[in-house]
Amino acid sequence: MSTTNLETLLNQSPYQAYAYAYPHKSAYRLLEPSKPLREVWAVEDRRALFLYIHIPFCEMRCGFCNLFTLAKPMDDFYQHYVEALKRQSEQVSELLGEYAFSRFAIGGGTPTYLDEASLVAVLDITQATLGVDISRLPASVEVSPETATLAKLSLLAERGFDRISIGIQSFIEPETRAIYRRQNIETVNQALENIRRGDFPILNIDLIYGIPNQTVPSWLYSLREALRFQPEEIYLYPLYVRELTGLERSRQRHSPPDNRLQLYRAGRDFLLENGYRQISMRLFRTDRAPGDNGLVYCCQEDGMVGLGSGARSYTRALHYSTEYAVSRTSIKEIIEDYCQRPANSFTVANYGIVLSDNDQKRRYLIKSILHTEGLNLEAYHHRFGSDTLADFPEIAELLRLGLIERDEQKLTPTAESLTYSDVIGPWLISQFVKQRMETFSLR
Repeated sequence: MSTTNLETLLNQSPYQAYAYAYPHKSAYRLLEPSKPLREVWAVEDRRALFLYIHIPFCEMRCGFCNLFTLAKPMDDFYQHYVEALKRQSEQVSELLGEYAFSRFAIGGGTPTYLDEASLVAVLDITQATLGVDISRLPASVEVSPETATLAKLSLLAERGFDRISIGIQSFIEPETRAIYRRQNIETVNQALENIRRGDFPILNIDLIYGIPNQTVPSWLYSLREALRFQPEEIYLYPLYVRELTGLERSRQRHSPPDNRLQLYRAGRDFLLENGYRQISMRLFRTDRAPGDNGLVYCCQEDGMVGLGSGARSYTRALHYSTEYAVSRTSIKEIIEDYCQRPANSFTVANYGIVLSDNDQKRRYLIKSILHTEGLNLEAYHHRFGSDTLADFPEIAELLRLGLIERDEQKLTPTAESLTYSDVIGPWLISQFVKQRMETFSLR
């Protein structure tokens, strides 16, 4: 059970940590011994897997970014990367045995940073090696304003992608400069027009609040500009200043007032008034958005196969990946190692975390109650053979504070619970995982 009083935490900042992945990658360590992937996947349901391919390259490194990505690699660097991706895909396809993918996403980084030939090569690997017909399943890809060209978008449309996600962050250039993001508003608008001309069923726009000198009027201006393009989804991300990022270095010299809560509420209310439904603290969606019963395009599901340096794979009891880093030097070393790996090295997992029964249950809880769909009590019992409330005394505290509601079927978050997701999520982390995160040496 969590040892820190939740009421005490709620009286502090609502922005303590983003709990989108559990356990966080900083809880991963070298696996000793390594885990043979054929054995790992043999006991999993492989009939409806999520395929995720990670492209760890961008045209620039934003000041807030702590993702596993490398800005402006040498021209031949990503060609070697695609060759390694093919070797890994061939090995994984063989060791999985009989399998089928039901969802697909390419993220990064910026997948469309690749030149057209390399992007085609990645999509050919997906189809020829892994047997994925992109046009027959929900498929998402991340782009940037600078790389959302008509030629690349046409290629993505021809291959059958139905969702484009683009990080804009702000429609005000001084605000994007404040987060070390070089962005021209004409390029932004052209990219969004290109995407809309591509007739993709789902456009998602990412925006950030809490930027230095951002105000409620400037924040609402960016939201109104975003709505001009009628996105089916909008993600509102609070700005976090994370270790080893450009913003961390600048915040050592200047720390503006924290108005994120005020901006969040203003943005949430604006989107609700304009026909969007809140799905989680960050995600808002219109009823125009198609999909398979409200699928959220995240990479945190059990039964996910992650390919590429930086990609995470998930089974019920094992999460694994390549090593995690933030600094350019360390990321480059990890990607170079990936590019040089022989084919047989991709048959084992040697870095990750084995989830205890408690952490499997805790992951299910965190992922469910921070989402408006809530936690289905019967589904939880069917999966784990136990009672949710008995497993987690913390639920009584959430009920007492009015942060979740309970009926015979579900535990459902309240609007206030969604507001404080970045407090509740970290509060529910197990002591074992928390200790590993706190002792992780970031490089």
